Amino acid sequence: MPAKEFSLDPQPTERIGTPYRRIQTALPVPESLPMLERLRAHEARSMRGQAPLIWADAEGFQVRDGYGNQWLDWSSGVLVGNAGHNHPRIKQALRDYLDSPAPIMAYCFAHEARAQLVERLADLAPDPIDRVFLLTTGSEATEVALKLARTHGIRKDPKKRYIVSFASGFHGRTYGAQLAGGVLGGAEWVDPNPYYVQVPFPGSSDVPRTDFDLFVETLKAGNVPAAEVAGVIAETFQGREAKLMPVDYAHALRDWCTAHDAALIFDEVQAGFGRTGKLFAFEHYDVIPDMVCCGKGISSSLPLSATIGRATFLDLYGPGEMTSTHTGSPLPCVASLANLDALIEEGMIENAATQGAYLIAALTDMIAPFRDRVNVNGTGLVTAMLFVDDTDDAAPDPETAFAFCERCFLRGNLFFAPVGKGYGAVKFCPPLNITREAIDDGLFGPAGIKDTLTEILSSRTVAV
Repeated sequence: MPAKEFSLDPQPTERIGTPYRRIQTALPVPESLPMLERLRAHEARSMRGQAPLIWADAEGFQVRDGYGNQWLDWSSGVLVGNAGHNHPRIKQALRDYLDSPAPIMAYCFAHEARAQLVERLADLAPDPIDRVFLLTTGSEATEVALKLARTHGIRKDPKKRYIVSFASGFHGRTYGAQLAGGVLGGAEWVDPNPYYVQVPFPGSSDVPRTDFDLFVETLKAGNVPAAEVAGVIAETFQGREAKLMPVDYAHALRDWCTAHDAALIFDEVQAGFGRTGKLFAFEHYDVIPDMVCCGKGISSSLPLSATIGRATFLDLYGPGEMTSTHTGSPLPCVASLANLDALIEEGMIENAATQGAYLIAALTDMIAPFRDRVNVNGTGLVTAMLFVDDTDDAAPDPETAFAFCERCFLRGNLFFAPVGKGYGAVKFCPPLNITREAIDDGLFGPAGIKDTLTEILSSRTVAV
């Protein structure tokens, strides 16, 4: 099912002028339509999914068009801009590099920025994680982890090839990543791979059980021998609900993978680099995975991802057997090094924990009158507001989610379009340098999120 598409018909707006939000025109801006129509004429239809504004400049946690409008950004792109838009450290590092004679591409030939970054990432990761493979997209990082897990398993026993993931997860849009995500994660295909199996995510809106017996029972019910599992991949928090698995479940999962010689993979493409209030989100569990898939906030800017893990897995392929054209490309490496400095030295990880706790509490209070229609879950500065028709069966309500997202856009609060199962979840994931004052303006200011939520839900009845 495709996501709902934003209209290009300009809508009248109420004029808004707060310290963090400014709306002065109809939206989309009539003068912007020629560019938006050019994009629609030549791009794949799948690129039409976001609110119709043209980003002209951005700074910190705000985005502006060229027509006098300014939005408070709750999207961080799509959890990319952890350090905020146009962070001065990142921009200066890129300027300095571009002003030097250093190469702007190098394939797999060595260069200084790549050496610095892999060393830095290996140092930041806990022992025994000591290898880094740099890539371009999060999907690539998950594909590499899946490939390595299966290679490790099949080399020991040709039957050891099952990959276990969690229902309604999301691991990217390339083929193997979508196999891991499964049908409920948004994938669509005609030839599913029987060696990719899903188990329920503990404590999700679909599955109230949180005991690890559920994992074991599901594999047995699907006739999946534990000895034939090559790896288990889990989003560190499941993206659609921004919910961590219970800590005791994570420990039991780590023990199960160790006992059955299966790779434990945490997909941190969304969750890593301070987003949850810790550098790596798996730190919430006090367990160490075998491989970690990273991306998005690793650079807060240019395309970069990484598979980080134990040498047991990362060194399975010999020289030249597993490479990528733009692996460790110089400019993304430079941006990532500056990004890590900014996140760590400027206290943004701690700010994510502090402001995230405040945001989650505020949103939880906000939905109190509508608990039969909305759920809120989150960790750090990522929170999901899941719209449902009826909490008894947790059927997603994409129409209401989209209406909320669209009206927020018209009022200066910018979200990426609803995501997750049935496109029913609106994600709150602002840059990690957001302030309490900005959060309050977006939530409680004139025509803010609280007013918008009340209006939308008060005007809609539960679908029958």
